[in-house]
Amino acid sequence: MPCRLKVPQNLMFGKWKYEKPDGSPVFIAFRSSTKKSVQYDDVPEYKDRLNLSENYTLSISNARISDEKRFVCMLVTEDNVFEAPTIVKVFKQPSKPEIVSKAPFLETEQLKKLGDCISKDSYPDGNITWYRNGRVLQPLEGAVVIIFKNQMDPVTQLYTMTSSLEYKATKADLRIPFTCSVTYYGPSGQKTVDSEQAVFDIYYPTEQVTIEVLPPKNAIKEGDNITLECRGNGNPPPAEFLFYLPGQPEGIRSSNTYTLTDVRRNATGDYKCSLIDKRSMIASTAVTVHYLDLSLNPSGEVTKQIGDALPVSCTISASRNATVVWMKDNIRLRSSPSFSSLRYQDAGNYVCETALQEVEGLKKRESLTLVVEGKPQIKMTKKTDPSGLSKTIICHVEGFPKPAIQWTITGSGSVINQTEESPYVNGRYYSKIIISPEENVTLTCTAENQLERTVNSLNVSAISIPEHDEADEISDENREKVNDQAKLIVGIVVGLLLAALVAGVVYWLYMKKSKTASKHVNKDLGNLEENKKLEENNHKTEA
Repeated sequence: MPCRLKVPQNLMFGKWKYEKPDGSPVFIAFRSSTKKSVQYDDVPEYKDRLNLSENYTLSISNARISDEKRFVCMLVTEDNVFEAPTIVKVFKQPSKPEIVSKAPFLETEQLKKLGDCISKDSYPDGNITWYRNGRVLQPLEGAVVIIFKNQMDPVTQLYTMTSSLEYKATKADLRIPFTCSVTYYGPSGQKTVDSEQAVFDIYYPTEQVTIEVLPPKNAIKEGDNITLECRGNGNPPPAEFLFYLPGQPEGIRSSNTYTLTDVRRNATGDYKCSLIDKRSMIASTAVTVHYLDLSLNPSGEVTKQIGDALPVSCTISASRNATVVWMKDNIRLRSSPSFSSLRYQDAGNYVCETALQEVEGLKKRESLTLVVEGKPQIKMTKKTDPSGLSKTIICHVEGFPKPAIQWTITGSGSVINQTEESPYVNGRYYSKIIISPEENVTLTCTAENQLERTVNSLNVSAISIPEHDEADEISDENREKVNDQAKLIVGIVVGLLLAALVAGVVYWLYMKKSKTASKHVNKDLGNLEENKKLEENNHKTEA
């Protein structure tokens, strides 16, 4: 505090004092102008807190509320005393306001204490204001009640401000921040300090119930486990519900979930749930349990004889349209198999597979292993080598199980190769030997399987005797090629016959026209022989 006096030239000393509430002075500091010494009076509350400078400025450290007084600077000369007062005001910023005793939750339509806003150690005292989402809360009967209390500590003389808020919440207050602030005065004027935000859980009753299937699936199939979850939109949500299954009028009391395991197709229907204490508040959902049945007749391993008929059916029963695929030996077929007369190539592993495309994992398949059996059938052929030195005898065998082939030769002749066999395909294969017979011989081919033993013989002339060769057996693949070629040849022949027919008709019309014209030709054209030649020439030209 500077001394607000001009220091006179004849100054003897300077002093500082303060005035009690009753106006009596208390001297606290003295400084001589000549000795330059400073003396501090024995005042306990200012011990070791004062400092008086040469220009008579008084400094007080560690300010206290009790320092709020009227101080006076005194300059004394031989004939006069000069005084200048200074009034000291002390301020203490309050602590940051804090919301305490907070309610764990608020309930709609109920006036309930939200909490207390406290700010401590203020001087002078301040004021507290409540805010909802940044807007000032004003008292409102039955909805907003604010009670303010101010207390001063008798020792420190500091103030503690407390403001209690009672509040009737609505659903709109969910996740809305509440704050409070303290307004106080300092040396530079009015200031405000805000508290941290406080957000309260708002309890409100359930107004709507919903039900759904967990986990969510595009489609449910037989064998699945399904969980029904019932939820209420209240806060806190209901902990228990009544679940109603299709065809069961009585509800099943459970938590908010109910699980059905290994469901079957008869579980399809409407599922409902309601509150325990308010059964009229109910929700429902439709559940469809998809199924897929496949019946293959016949199935498993089936053994039939060649030439037999075998009807095959794959019957599907499903909750919606299903796709059907036939496979034979892992190769997809264009259509379902049908056998009016079984062939060896019909044998194999057939699979009927069906699926519901919209239902993940819903597939069924049945298999048929078809075995086509047949007694051995033999056909023998012979062919002379172009060199004329050997003959090849072939024994063509058809049958299943695979027949074993044995050769027997009656007569003399060298066997060049007796072990060459073709692959066994579609119930057929052949064995051949090459011989150079010196005389006529008989070759016997024996084919045997579990069904029968078949024997066939072929007479072969000596190598020196020419004979007619027999054509080789045609394979299934080559037979198809031959059939195609035959069809082509038949087509060509039919085309030529049609062309010849047209040519004949044209020739007949031409001849008719020529005979009519010849009646009017001059007799000098020649005799009948010349006319005939002319007609023949005309016919050649027409052809």
